[in-house]
Amino acid sequence: MGVFTLGGLTTAPASSHTELLAPPTLAALDALGWLDEVGVVEIDPDISDTAATRDEFGLDASNLANCVVVAGKREGIERIAACVVLSTTRADVNSTVKRLLDVRKASFLPMDRAVELTGMEYGGITPIGLPDGWPVLVDARVLDAGVVIIGSGVRRSKILLPGRLLGELPNAQVIEGLGLEAPAS
Repeated sequence: MGVFTLGGLTTAPASSHTELLAPPTLAALDALGWLDEVGVVEIDPDISDTAATRDEFGLDASNLANCVVVAGKREGIERIAACVVLSTTRADVNSTVKRLLDVRKASFLPMDRAVELTGMEYGGITPIGLPDGWPVLVDARVLDAGVVIIGSGVRRSKILLPGRLLGELPNAQVIEGLGLEAPAS
């Protein structure tokens, strides 16, 4: 398993190209026993952003998922979570995420902090291998998407896997309506 083809991308099992994974991503895939279940493919880091990847490889936007890190404070204690939504949507940070984190205000974690805390590269942050205890909020549509493309923890590769696996991550919470329809571009 671990071999998927979508658009112009064809993966190899992650177990055969562990050098294409950020260390925390590799460790998590190994611990989960998923190294042969997910695929990885090398890409040019300059096209790592979702829209560029979609355009370069002729992908359907409904097969690309984004992982964003958000935070808020309650009684002086920072609460951090990752949100995974399809690229056709955007995370409902101002309502759903704020309510789930039980904070007055939630916002995207600044890039430098996200990189420092995850041990991953900005633009490659993935829900696989995040720090222990972080909730991973997954929009229910991601599980229904079949095969999805996500970051690998580094900008020079992508992971392809069945979307349903993201709902099986430690600390995953599948949330109906986490992703709001993105405005047409």
